[in-house]
Amino acid sequence: MTMDAENRVEIQPLTHMEAFETLAGSRISMVLTDPALPDNPIVYVNRAFERVTGYNAEMAIGRNCRFLQGEGTDPDDVKRLRDAIATQTDCTVDLVNYRADGEVFTNRLMLAPIFFEDGSLRYFLGIQKPLAEVEDVLSPNAVRHAMREVQHRVKNHLSMIVSLTRMYGRGAGAAQDQFQQLSRRIESLQVLYQELSNPERRRNMDTVSLGAYFSRLAAATQALDGRPGLTVNVDVEDAEAESEAAIHMGMIVSEILTNALQHAFIGRENGRVDLRLQALPGSSLRVTVADDGVGMPEGVTWPKDSSVGSSVISGLIRQLNGTLDVKTGATGTVVTLDLSGVTLTA
Repeated sequence: MTMDAENRVEIQPLTHMEAFETLAGSRISMVLTDPALPDNPIVYVNRAFERVTGYNAEMAIGRNCRFLQGEGTDPDDVKRLRDAIATQTDCTVDLVNYRADGEVFTNRLMLAPIFFEDGSLRYFLGIQKPLAEVEDVLSPNAVRHAMREVQHRVKNHLSMIVSLTRMYGRGAGAAQDQFQQLSRRIESLQVLYQELSNPERRRNMDTVSLGAYFSRLAAATQALDGRPGLTVNVDVEDAEAESEAAIHMGMIVSEILTNALQHAFIGRENGRVDLRLQALPGSSLRVTVADDGVGMPEGVTWPKDSSVGSSVISGLIRQLNGTLDVKTGATGTVVTLDLSGVTLTA
């Protein structure tokens, strides 16, 4: 990929694509295009894209996304996409696409530009969701409004992840471990997207079911960092919280669960982690993650003050007016997170 020397120094070439590469196993279809190249071609797709469309990465990369269109694709939908690309703005559109075998499906495409720190355009990110029949018959106006809200939230949080990517990319050494950390954070955003776009949701787009969200998040974290013999149990009160607070909670809990799965059971085949959320008197919440592992070695603290991950956790906890307490011993570790800045809706 051709890039001038100044930009090469600033953004670390391929850093963002390497970050997205860590999401190869995600269930959400993602595609990245480069508007700096002729005809804005695809430069990255994940495996979910391959499953949804039937086109493997080799068949898709280097081509404009229009190859998914066909005679049944509405020109007005295509125009909306072109206008959004031309004006470098967000766009959510349901359009008819065609899989590699010719099968027709309705594809909900959430398109968002990603910018350099100086405000210039870098990539376009597309998140794709094939619609089920029950979704396909919903009011287009209602769908467009709801998905625009989802897309806006996804875009804002992805911007934060892009900033973290640059921070990681400038560092030397353990880049692979850093991108794995990034993968976990974006995974929590994807889980939130899945919950917000669930067609069975009965509430508006401003709240998230914590039971469903935390259950999905625990399963995703266990898939990334767990192993056979380790179980994660979730006990969350049946309530909803504002989506902004939920995503912050999700990122914190993802870090705590990851730490437990990676370090609490060294030298052991089996173990258990319990994730619990409960409402406390005085309109506050308590999140507890307890494991029956080996405990932390003497002199070791978590989170470490010097790490980027710890800085992220501390910042998110402050935003939720929270406190973190860690108790460890030979019978395991208990991490307690008390939050006064989150309101539950029963």
